[in-house]
Amino acid sequence: VGLSGLAVIAAAVVFTPWSQVLPELLLWPTLFLVVAAVAGEVKPLLIGSRAQERTLSTSAPFVLALIAVGGLGIAVVVQAVASVVDDLHQRRAWTKSLFNTAQYALSVVAGRAIYSWLAGVPIFGGPSTVSPGQIVPLVIAGACMFLVNWILVAGVISLSTGQSLQLVLRDDLRDLLVSNVVLLCVGGIAAIVADDGVGALALLGAPVIAAHLFVSASARHAYDATHDSLTGLGNRGQLHRELERGFEAADDTDTAGPSLVLFDLDHFKDINDTLGHPVGDQILRHVAGQLVAAAPDNASVHRLGGDEFAVVVRGGLLEARQMARELLASFDNAVPVGELELLVRASVGVAVAPEHGEDGETLMKNADIALYHAKLERDRISTYSPDLDVNTVERLQLLADLRTAIDKRELHVAYQPQVDLMDHRTVGVEVLVRWYHPRRGLVAPDEFVPLAENSGLIFPLTAFVLDTALGQLASWRALGYKLRLAVNLSARHLSDLGLPDQVAQAAKLHGVPLNSLVLEVTETGILSDPARADVVIRALRAMGVEISIDDYGTGNASLSYLKRLEIDELKIDRSFVCDIRSDDHDLIIVRSTIELALALGLRVVAEGIEDEPTATTLRAMGRVIGQGYHLGEPNSAEQMEARLRGEAQTAAAARQAAR
Repeated sequence: VGLSGLAVIAAAVVFTPWSQVLPELLLWPTLFLVVAAVAGEVKPLLIGSRAQERTLSTSAPFVLALIAVGGLGIAVVVQAVASVVDDLHQRRAWTKSLFNTAQYALSVVAGRAIYSWLAGVPIFGGPSTVSPGQIVPLVIAGACMFLVNWILVAGVISLSTGQSLQLVLRDDLRDLLVSNVVLLCVGGIAAIVADDGVGALALLGAPVIAAHLFVSASARHAYDATHDSLTGLGNRGQLHRELERGFEAADDTDTAGPSLVLFDLDHFKDINDTLGHPVGDQILRHVAGQLVAAAPDNASVHRLGGDEFAVVVRGGLLEARQMARELLASFDNAVPVGELELLVRASVGVAVAPEHGEDGETLMKNADIALYHAKLERDRISTYSPDLDVNTVERLQLLADLRTAIDKRELHVAYQPQVDLMDHRTVGVEVLVRWYHPRRGLVAPDEFVPLAENSGLIFPLTAFVLDTALGQLASWRALGYKLRLAVNLSARHLSDLGLPDQVAQAAKLHGVPLNSLVLEVTETGILSDPARADVVIRALRAMGVEISIDDYGTGNASLSYLKRLEIDELKIDRSFVCDIRSDDHDLIIVRSTIELALALGLRVVAEGIEDEPTATTLRAMGRVIGQGYHLGEPNSAEQMEARLRGEAQTAAAARQAAR
């Protein structure tokens, strides 16, 4: 194209009879058209989305008028000068500048050839006056200019993106057709009124400006409809169009379809809740910039909403996974937010066409399933497989049912007694949630609690448990039963700086003193976000809530937490307790732990007591609270109340006998 363009520019300059052309020029109208053409090239209209960087030059109507008014040589030279000036202004590479100048020159020569043929004037002829009868040939010539320019530019886009020429032409037609019709009509009018002087031409400024504003507004609306307002990335609709283009390009070139990589930020809700949505928005913009910078040239980045992003890339599974690893590596750098530096992590799901889907909708669904698996299994990159589909559909249905059960308060709360081994008195209860599914029957907590933790349902689930259990505790206290109530917290709760207020409000609602509530946390939960967990735990203890380290001994840094954190209770894991009569190592560990805890002034709860000999062994080690099926299974509130009533009657009878 560049060589052909240079050839026609040279031909126009050589074969134009300048000695005849220059004396016959309408000087001021021609100068007006020249200035307008250069200005229209330097200040083009934005067409389509900014991501495609497509523009429409408003020089076209003035160059079209010059084709008739000034002749081919003038029109070609002016268009070439305008194109070079714009390329210099935009600092484009010389190869792009050569192509731009050449394709414009070819378009002008084609337009002049059509005009000469239809109007009966020499192709290298000089200036002429355009009569109303020549307006139709001139507009047709302008349409030819548009057609040649359109095909040449679309060809370059097709080569650079791998899309078929037909697909590129179809996409461009929507953006360019109406705009060019308006501008070409303006060009025809400019050619007719040029003979009337600069004043008449100046009147065309208003319709050109109106066309400029109309097209710009249309382009903005089109951009807003297909792009995310926060990050400027393509939105979900744009993603589906990009996938459609990828599949159409694959059909045309007989190659593999597109690959889809979905990103979801981990624990982003915690950032929003803790630092506020403005900070969350700042992080989303930063992540968007990171993804765009790290993505290859043949990939397109989109934001689907919330904290979910998608990248479409042309290539197979190896290329998609490699790109996913590179994009995840861009998250290794902390995000600066004011004086803070936050480390953002993400989970990734990958699906590749045609193996994982032969259309955009299927590919999207399967990539989403892979992403769900990545978040559930804590695997940062997960690739779709049919095995995930069955498992995920079941889990998704279970998750939907769990959401409904929480909303309708269809879950149940059980209470397992905690017994003082010295006097066999129930001094506390641990709250356990139970779910009787209408079709599945009893769903194990190990099955639905992790679902709740990974989906965010753990917050309403815990709110339900707290509300129900504190209400029941208030009823028992009204009957004179003074118990401690132990409730488990997940790792996500320890990152929620709003938890202390939530607990305080729930206790106030039911009129329960905060020192009767014990919140059980695990070492693993503390390790997930130590700094924030420390803040939350200190705030809870300052209110009077007691803190228990659950599953003590199974973590990695137990002694360091005993030193650093202010806690009230150690709960020795059942894996050590249940075998203390048969395993000397377990016996030594449990005895040492009890001695250490009591020396530090901590309460000790031993889990997993399944027989009386184990209880007797523990009783000899000091003041220990026991919990296990031998001491009491998880009961309903009514059964627990009956147990407390029986203990009270037994104690009363013993006191009566002592008198």
